Amino acid sequence: MKIPPEAAAARHSWPARLRRTAAWSGFVVLGTAGSWFGTLALLPWHLGYTYDPATGVEHGPPVPWQFLVCGVLLLGIAVVTSWNRYWPTVLLLPPSLTLAWSVTASNEDITGLWLVGAGFMAIGSVMGTLVVLGITRFARPEHALPKSPFDGGASVSGLD
Repeated sequence: MKIPPEAAAARHSWPARLRRTAAWSGFVVLGTAGSWFGTLALLPWHLGYTYDPATGVEHGPPVPWQFLVCGVLLLGIAVVTSWNRYWPTVLLLPPSLTLAWSVTASNEDITGLWLVGAGFMAIGSVMGTLVVLGITRFARPEHALPKSPFDGGASVSGLD
């Protein structure tokens, strides 16, 4: 099936690229915030804080499986986003996660130490995102990588 040149040109126009970039950016930002707040919604609030008599420390109410679920969701977002032509949008994941986490932590913290946690969250999420980005970019076979018109290559469909 031959696509008319006008349709191919419209597909690669600036407004079309901007819409696709905005859509991928929205996917990353909303997906990241949704992963954090969604797993937070799974929180068993009725458990409250638990006291560990062996260590003398209170824990809770978050439970480890919530962080595992959030991590798996974030990994999925990072892999899917890193795999496509609009891979730079995955770099929105760390600030989105840090902001979502900070909203939650700042409301519950009276000591102000949530800022330290936000720093650790930012550093950890940047490192994790870069590792996932590197692995997914190098894991793809070279022939499967889409050639962006920005790089001087042809489009994925080759209709340029």
